[in-house]
Amino acid sequence: MDVQKFKEVLKRRDETHSEYTYGLEMCWKEEVEILAEDIPSTIEYLKNDCTADEFVWISEIIDDLAEKTRSRELVECYKNLMNKYSEETKEYYIGFCIECAEDFLEDTVEDSDSNQQFKKRGKK
Repeated sequence: MDVQKFKEVLKRRDETHSEYTYGLEMCWKEEVEILAEDIPSTIEYLKNDCTADEFVWISEIIDDLAEKTRSRELVECYKNLMNKYSEETKEYYIGFCIECAEDFLEDTVEDSDSNQQFKKRGKK
C-alpha cells in the first residue's frame, strides 16, 4: 500500500466540496485502488497506523473496497477499529457502513453458491 499516495488522496478528498460529485467519486475511486492494491499491507496499515481521521474517510468507501477485494479479513480488520475509534464510529454511523460492506460479502458468497449450483445442474 502506498501510504503517501493514500494520504495525498485523503487530503484532496478533504478539500473537495461535498456537492462536487465528480471530484468525490474520483477521490473515492483512487482510495479504493490504493487500499485494494496490496491487501496484506493494507491490513497491517489499518492495524498499526490508521488514524481516527483516516478511519472516518475509509468509511465512505468500505463497501466499494469490500466489493473490489472480496476480502472478509480486510473488512473484519476495519471493523475491529470501531472499538479503538468509538466516538468517530458513533458520530459518523460507521457501524452502518461496515454492515453494508458485510452484506456485500454475504451476497457475494450467496451468489457464488448459486452459481456453483447452477453450474452443477448444467453438467447433467
